[in-house]
Amino acid sequence: MPIDPTSFAALCAVALVAGCMDAIAGGGGLLTVPALIFAGLDPRAVLATNKLQGSFGTASATSAFARAGHLPLGSWPFALAAAAGSVVGALTLDHVPQRAVSVALPFVLLGVALYFALSPRFSDAGRHHLLSRPAFLATVVPLVGFYDGVFGPGAGSFYMAGLVAVLGFGVLRATAHTKLCNLASNLAGLATLALGGHVIWALGLAMGLAQFAGAQVGARLAMRHGARLVKPLIVAISLVLAAKLALTPGHPIHDAIFAVR
Repeated sequence: MPIDPTSFAALCAVALVAGCMDAIAGGGGLLTVPALIFAGLDPRAVLATNKLQGSFGTASATSAFARAGHLPLGSWPFALAAAAGSVVGALTLDHVPQRAVSVALPFVLLGVALYFALSPRFSDAGRHHLLSRPAFLATVVPLVGFYDGVFGPGAGSFYMAGLVAVLGFGVLRATAHTKLCNLASNLAGLATLALGGHVIWALGLAMGLAQFAGAQVGARLAMRHGARLVKPLIVAISLVLAAKLALTPGHPIHDAIFAVR
């Protein structure tokens, strides 16, 4: 579909900011998905084009963390597990009850925000793990990847929560592995959706270049400031995303509030 030049430039500007935010604490889709919807794209085109442009941001952040030594070669099983889950999610998109996911998601994100806000485990130092790495790769990572292939918003927060709370990673290491998992699930979901012809390539590539630039800035800020920067941002992003989803027309929370009024 044609996009007028002003909207095209505005979407690229949104992607630049989203890339920076996403590299630090996730949640870039909080900006790009509503912007793409506002531009008039249909839901499948929104999901597919968002995965294209988001892949540039996650690739940029992942490369920055890898160059700094935070992603050794042994990290790549995380990418494979996330990609496998995302492919299954994208293939079953038509069979997953999207409404049930959207109803539950604000409550899950609220729990994520409370965990990060209150837990002493969220720091630059690693902690004791609750699951072994093979068990984590076989369960948590593909489950979040599946969610990313089906729905998407908040996937970075879920990867981060699992890596910190379950696998015991410190914040910097968890952020780096979150970007790697996000990259893998984005690319796998994109490849699956692209087969259906839903990607708007010119727009997605232009937004992707803006994402790439923003993510370079965000990754450097995350590496420089660690938990002091990531913790408050991920709490804020989880809360804002939860509120946005809960107050979307058609969500039970939104309908209950406005029914009372």
